[in-house]
Amino acid sequence: MTESNEKLVEFGVGGICNSCVDRENAAVITSCGGIPLIIQCLSSPVRNTVNYALGALYYICNESNKEEIVKPEVVDVIKRYAAAESVSVSFSNLANAFLDKHVSQI
Repeated sequence: MTESNEKLVEFGVGGICNSCVDRENAAVITSCGGIPLIIQCLSSPVRNTVNYALGALYYICNESNKEEIVKPEVVDVIKRYAAAESVSVSFSNLANAFLDKHVSQI
């Protein structure tokens, strides 16, 4: 997200995460250039922002946008979160769910 206020970014990506469960909302987010902004949130210092970004990518990723999301640099970040169970079980669980659903199929 392009906002410097981390709380606003957290709430924004949280709303995106909640809304992209619906496929029509996910399509709107994708068509408005939301994927790169969600990916940027993976490097946030705010844990909730990272959790929301992982969740949003899990729901928004599909055959039509998979190439934009499942890039090596994004997968590497997600794999690091998957391996970070001792730091955050939530990061690890969300990251592993994403990898299981979207990367193991490649």
